[in-house]
Amino acid sequence: MENALTRTKNQPADSLAAATRQAREFISQARAPNTVRAYGSDCRHFEAWCSEYELAALPASPRTLAIYLAALSARAKLSTLERRVSAISQAHRMAGQPSPTGDSKIRALMRGIRRSRGSAQQGKKPLLTTDIRSMIAALPAGLLGFRDRALLLAGFAGAFRRSELVGLDAEELDFTGEGLVVTLRRSKTDQQGEGRKVGVPYGSNPETCPVRSIKRWLEVSGIERGPLFRAVNRHGQLQPQRLTPQSVALVVKRCVERLGKDRSAYAGHSLRSGHATQAAAGGASERAIINQTGHRSLKMVRRYIREGSLFRENGATRLGL
Repeated sequence: MENALTRTKNQPADSLAAATRQAREFISQARAPNTVRAYGSDCRHFEAWCSEYELAALPASPRTLAIYLAALSARAKLSTLERRVSAISQAHRMAGQPSPTGDSKIRALMRGIRRSRGSAQQGKKPLLTTDIRSMIAALPAGLLGFRDRALLLAGFAGAFRRSELVGLDAEELDFTGEGLVVTLRRSKTDQQGEGRKVGVPYGSNPETCPVRSIKRWLEVSGIERGPLFRAVNRHGQLQPQRLTPQSVALVVKRCVERLGKDRSAYAGHSLRSGHATQAAAGGASERAIINQTGHRSLKMVRRYIREGSLFRENGATRLGL
């Protein structure tokens, strides 16, 4: 039987498209929705590029992939290139085809790109406790202000991912004498749905206490079941729909803009990275930070710890200057 995944000049485009859709379906069962969407977009870009130059996209040769990455490197971020390589690799593996990404030439090419471009990624700035306090103080009155206060403080204290934050339901909150216990039914690192409990303690200041703020939001909104964080229209009326992950970024950007900061330097992830950075600056251990953030890898967490400890554990303080 002819291999439907081999793209040549003489084979119709629909055979490759059908096989690629099947490969994407397999991938979608094993990865988070956001990852699947990104990989799907990456595969479509690679397919379109190969089609333009009448090259095989699946299976692709190392030479084809090398030319593609070299052409893309002039305008794409390093993180985009690395994700494209991962997406192309996954598509080949799911289709039962040898992946060109493991070829020594591709590995050498990526090392060369990293060396010439620098491998350090320019992420969004973390929000620290002083920033959060200022943002809370500048919130408007009304239902929107109550919601944004609860959203910001929950995201910061709980170190939640955007998707975890907006995915919370009122039924997943358990208020105790020590604080709030949040049950995450599913997260980026828990695709099997085993669940994870996150503790959010009471704050010392009632104005910036995440537990009190969430309680107050539930009271003023009247929410008893379903999505915890919902849209509020321009008339100040609560809407039934759940906020999207992008909504968290917009709330953060709007709040930092009120403080005169560059909104492009911050995003929804600034709450989570800010938690890790601030906790590290305060002397929290790696284990304590990982227990809260739910990271599986120490690599990212240790970067936050290094940034948070730049002055707390700085040899220059011993120089007597």
